[in-house]
Amino acid sequence: LKSNPSNNEEKEAQTQLTKSDELQRLHSQALSAYQQEDYEAAISLLDEILAVCVWDAELRELRAECYIKEGEPSKAISDLKAAAKLKNDNTEAFYKISRIYYQLGDHELSLSEVRECLKLDQDHKQCFSLYKQVKKLNKQIESAEEFIREGRYEDAISKYDSVMKTEPEVPIYSTRAKERICHCLSKNQQATEAIKLCSEVLQLEPTNVNALKDRAEAYLLEDMYEE
Repeated sequence: LKSNPSNNEEKEAQTQLTKSDELQRLHSQALSAYQQEDYEAAISLLDEILAVCVWDAELRELRAECYIKEGEPSKAISDLKAAAKLKNDNTEAFYKISRIYYQLGDHELSLSEVRECLKLDQDHKQCFSLYKQVKKLNKQIESAEEFIREGRYEDAISKYDSVMKTEPEVPIYSTRAKERICHCLSKNQQATEAIKLCSEVLQLEPTNVNALKDRAEAYLLEDMYEE
């Protein structure tokens, strides 16, 4: 403006300056809300800022943290993926995405994301540790599913037992393993055991279609037609 003053440009500059002051104020409020653990308010403020500052990786990472705290991991993934593209060598974003997918039970996507982290830094301790865990679990699940396709149900049951030992902390893997063991027991005509295990799964997930079908098959073996 000093080099080329004109009414139009002055008006435009004043508008931009006012907007910039407003965004700085919102940014301070968002940080304050985050520190006070009011994540819902922080998200709302960050939404306003990111509508203008679309390419700000740090703000996206902060909003992702808020989503995680609010129990909305899939929304966090979206922000972290953007942050991974916006900031060079963003190993931290890939690590967090991989961990979220792992907690959600999507071991294949978790493995894919943690590999991206290791491509950037093969000595990244957290990523390497997670990679070893996910790779082992992934291999066990693939192997168990291969046994099921071959009709080797005893071997599949044994392999899914190993899955539960490999990951005892994240409940979804135990539930999935039990669901698949129930399937194997039903196919193997071990009706009593199948009914028991399918019922365990259905207590946790009453609308689990696979467990309902496999328990129905087991009931048929026992001539329990009403059930």
